[in-house]
This record gives sequence, structure tokens and C-alpha cells, in this order.
Amino acid sequence: MTATLDRPAVSGPSHGLAGTWQLTRLALRRDRIVLPIWIVLLGIMPSTSSGTFETLYPTAVERAGLTASMGANPSLSLIYGPAFDLSTAGGFTAWRLGGFLALGVALMAVFTVTRHTRAEEDTGRAELLASAVVGRYALLSAGVLVSAGASVLIGLVETGLMIGAKLPVAGSFALGGATAATGLVFTTVAAVAVQVAEYSRTANGIGATAVGVAFLLRAVGDSTTDATWVSWLSPIGWTQQIRPFADERWWVFLLPLAATLVVGAAGYALLPRRDVGTGIIPPRPGPAEAATSLRSPFALAWRLHRGPLLGWLIGTAVCAAVFGSVASGIGDVVGQSEQAKEIFQRLGGTDGLIDAFMAAMTGLFAMVIALYGVQAALRIRAEETAIRVEPLLATGVGRLRLLGSHLVFAFGGTALMMVVSGVLLGLSNGARAGDVGGSIGDMTVASLAQLPAVWVIVGLAVTVFGLAPKFSATGWAIAGLALLLSLFGPVLNLPEALVDASPFSHVPKLPAAEFTAAPLLWLTGVAVVALAAGLMGWRRRDVG
Repeated sequence: MTATLDRPAVSGPSHGLAGTWQLTRLALRRDRIVLPIWIVLLGIMPSTSSGTFETLYPTAVERAGLTASMGANPSLSLIYGPAFDLSTAGGFTAWRLGGFLALGVALMAVFTVTRHTRAEEDTGRAELLASAVVGRYALLSAGVLVSAGASVLIGLVETGLMIGAKLPVAGSFALGGATAATGLVFTTVAAVAVQVAEYSRTANGIGATAVGVAFLLRAVGDSTTDATWVSWLSPIGWTQQIRPFADERWWVFLLPLAATLVVGAAGYALLPRRDVGTGIIPPRPGPAEAATSLRSPFALAWRLHRGPLLGWLIGTAVCAAVFGSVASGIGDVVGQSEQAKEIFQRLGGTDGLIDAFMAAMTGLFAMVIALYGVQAALRIRAEETAIRVEPLLATGVGRLRLLGSHLVFAFGGTALMMVVSGVLLGLSNGARAGDVGGSIGDMTVASLAQLPAVWVIVGLAVTVFGLAPKFSATGWAIAGLALLLSLFGPVLNLPEALVDASPFSHVPKLPAAEFTAAPLLWLTGVAVVALAAGLMGWRRRDVG
């Protein structure tokens, strides 16, 4: 029997929050590793990146032309947003990172709230708590407090480090406050999503879709002169309209504040209208008997993976088409700065700035697609902890067959996404350059060259799952570390040995560099060994 949240024992405003502080402490204890990573990474990015501005553009002549050249380029506005004042380190940093910081803190907020609310209901722990002296709003309030507190802390860290880097105080507070405000807005968006959806994956999907729509609205409004008002519909757009380091407009903070109050109130209003373990939208009842097509482990895996796979494919296709179309405008990003050109070439090759940019894009897509591979590989761990694997293994289904059904999507799905990204990068770039066929071929080959590095990350995630299942989340840490080393290592001039710890550092940067097969063979071998170790561990260890 499902326990209801509307219990007379804890009714009334004075008891509806009973137990909130204890649940908040529990959530902080559970997130003692994840949250600090979010806070540190997002908090240090502006101050770290601001130090490169003077290196890239050392003369006043170079800085003076940045705002005009970059602000007039719709392709760059689509990616980074409007360029208000790029003549200072603070203004340039806010332009280059403001939108992406907002995007990162928004995703953090969605995942944090969902993990401490809807995911608790999925596992049955929320129902146990509901049977105790815990208020009906306590679980949601704990998740909201943790997410909101992390958002504010990220903003404070950004502000403090930027002031320490000798950036203007007002602009530092504006950029840090804008990041925190975005986190607050999407904290409440997640609070609504967990009431609407019945499962945590669906709630995460709704929240992530809201983040994606906000970024898309911002991009459309900033890149279209006749529809600039569209960016005002996006919380991410509000972040940039505050104009940190460019005559700050403090009144814009009223928009995220009002949205936080209104959307948050909606989330709390929806909570008493449902029972624990259910959502506002009821699930659609299935047929009385399963179809013949579902009578296999692979069919079950397909049913579990088809939603995320389709969502990732659509996102990959849209982003590849957009980034491919802006390649021809990459020269405006670096202007006449030889240092900036060198950095782009280190990220993506040595010959030709556009080829270097396209090579960097294939690497970026590979790093992001590796995250999907980890998600797909660890889906069976979620099934295992939910005690849905043991009943399957009690039948005639073998362990390796069951795990292999999920790994088809982890390895095959990443391969499909890399092909899609390569084709659409080449198609959109070739359409503007007048060489569609050649561009598609080059970019498809370049994307497939990244696949062994992606499979190394997936293979290592399988290794952890098979040998140390309690630490399966380490797979995410491995993927995140590889991404950070590859993205920021060359820019920050980190030691080469440290950057080489990422498998993506060993892939030939096509189409700018010359193809070499040796590193791809080595990476494939590492992936095979990691996969074999994980399969052996899974075959021998206890389930659950």
C-alpha cells in the first residue's frame, strides 16, 4: 500500500516541515563528494580564465576591436551571447563563460533536487520516511535547500576568486550573482518536475529539457537581430542581460527572483496533490500480456535505453548542425592574436584555423558522448540496486547475456552518435563552404577516430561496475576528469604528463593533423582489457 503525503499526524504549517533539517544533513552527507566537485569546478572557472585575456590580447589595439568584430558575428552570438564590452578581462570572461556557467549550475540544480526527492521515492526510502514523524514538505524542502545553497555557494566562490584576481568588485558580484540566480530558478523548475513525473529519470529528463530550451531561446534571441526579445524569455538569457563588467543592470535580478518564487510556489502546491511514489501525470497502463518482441534481455534493454538514446541523438544532431555552421566565423574569435590561434591549434591540430576548430569540435562531442556511454553502461547498476536483476537471473538468462544487452547501447549508441555528429558537422560546414561531400567524409572519419577514446571511458566504467559495484559512480568521475583535462589542460598549460592521462589527448586531431593508426590501436586495446576485466568481475561477484 502506498503511503499518502497528506497525513493528519503532520498536517498544518507548523508540522509540514518537520524533519527538514535532519533530511538536509543527510542529503549533504550523501553529496559530500559530488557537490564540492560542482562548486569547485564552476567556482574557479571565471577567475582562472580571466588570467589568459592579457596573454591572448596584450595590446590595446587588439582589445579595442574585439567588441565590434565579435558582437557583429551572429554565429558567435549564438554560442556565447551578446558582446557588451570585450575590452576588459572581466567583460571578455563574462561573455565567454557566463552562458556556460549558467548552463552548468542549472544542470547541477536539476540533478541535485531529483536525487534527493524523486529518486528517494523510486527506492522506497521516501515511503519509510513518510511513515515517521516527517512533514509532507520536508523531503522536497531538503532537496531545494541543498540545491539552492550549492548555487549560492558557487556564486560566492566565483565572486571571491574574481575579486582576488583583481577584477572589478561590482562586475564580480554581478557575474557570481547571475550564476547563483540561475541555479535558484532551475532548483524550482526541478521541484515542479519531480511532482509531475513518476520516476527520477523522467524528472531529470524534464528538467534537462527545460535547461536545453532555455539555452536555445537564448541562442536564437542573441543571434537574430529581429527577435532579440526571445532571449528575455530564457533564465540563461537573463544571466547575460545583467551585463557583468559592462555597466551592470542590477534590476534584471528581479526576473530570476520572481521566477524562483512563482515556480517554487507551484512545486509546493502540487506536492499534496499526489501520493508517495506517484506523479501528477498518471502512468499509462500497459497490456495484460507482454508482446513476443519483449521476451528477451535485449528487448528489455531496448525498452530501458530507447528514451535516453533518442534524446541524446536529437541533442547531438542539433548541436553538431549549429557548431558546424559557425566554423567559418571562428577567425573572429581569435582576431589577430597569435596566442589565441596557437591555443586553438593545440586543441585541434596544427594546419588551418577552421580545420583546427572542427577537430576541436569532434573532440568536444566525443567527450560529451562518453558521458552517455557511462550512463548506458551503468544503467544495469540501477536495475541491480532496485532488485530487478535478481528475478531475471533466476530464470534462464545468463549474467553475461544480460549485461551484454545493456552494453550494446553503451558501445553501439556512442558509435551511432559519433557518426551522426560527424555527418552533421560536415554537412552544415560544407553547405557554407561549398563542399558538402568532402566535408561530410572528412568529419565522419574525424569523428570515428575519436571512438576508441570514448570506448576507453565506457570500458573503465564497466570495470568499476564489475569489480567494485559500490563505487560505480566513479565511472562519472573518470569521464569528467578526462573531459576537464582535455578541455582546460592545453589552455592552462598544464604538464603534458597530466594532460596525457586523458585518452582523448592521444587521438589524431583530424581533419587538421595527419592520421596515425598506432594510438587508436592502443586505445582500442585498453578498452578491450577494461571491458574484459569488468565482465569477469560481474560474472564472479555477488549480485546486489
